[in-house]
Amino acid sequence: MRKNLVVLILLACSLAACGPTGQSPEQVQAQVETAVAQTMQAQQQIGDSVAQTVQAQNASASPTLVDTPTLVPTNTAINFPTLTPIVATVTPINPPSGGNGSGGSVTKPKYACDIIHQRPFDNSEIIHGGDFDIKWTILNTGTKTWDPGVDVKYYSGPQMSSVTLVEIPVKMEPGDQYDIVLDAKAPEERGFQVMTWVVQGPYCYPYVAINVK
Repeated sequence: MRKNLVVLILLACSLAACGPTGQSPEQVQAQVETAVAQTMQAQQQIGDSVAQTVQAQNASASPTLVDTPTLVPTNTAINFPTLTPIVATVTPINPPSGGNGSGGSVTKPKYACDIIHQRPFDNSEIIHGGDFDIKWTILNTGTKTWDPGVDVKYYSGPQMSSVTLVEIPVKMEPGDQYDIVLDAKAPEERGFQVMTWVVQGPYCYPYVAINVK
């Protein structure tokens, strides 16, 4: 689960650093779903490789009987499977250069944010029609202070909450955080379901990705 959170932070950074202002809700939704699916694929690959490693270790641990009563363990080397990591990324729009003759240095965006401490975790299993809570912590990662009243609103995908708009009522200086907690209900349709929201700007895209049973 910790690996999953690392990948999710990479996803949030990719979306926040260069908010795709020219993209449609459908395009953003597709980006989020693709990145989460790649994360799940990486987890499955790692799980399979670990299982193969454990199997190889168990096989090598079995002692070999010789003519004498002494048990002599085999010295056969174990060929451990190679783990090929998969990093889920969303291709952002190229950021502008610094414009100071430094050869394309990247300037930190004035308005940007990350989503941290997200709940539920990606691919959490929830019974269809079941109640659950959504939590997002919005982190101002830009260089500018947000005035009170920044909107965080539903953007695309299955609508899992009766609430579709939340205002951040406080001033958000760079590095400040604000928690959003919503009551939610899983869709009746089973399978992998993703709901995407947007922080006004767009600065970043909070989302929920669950496996409905």
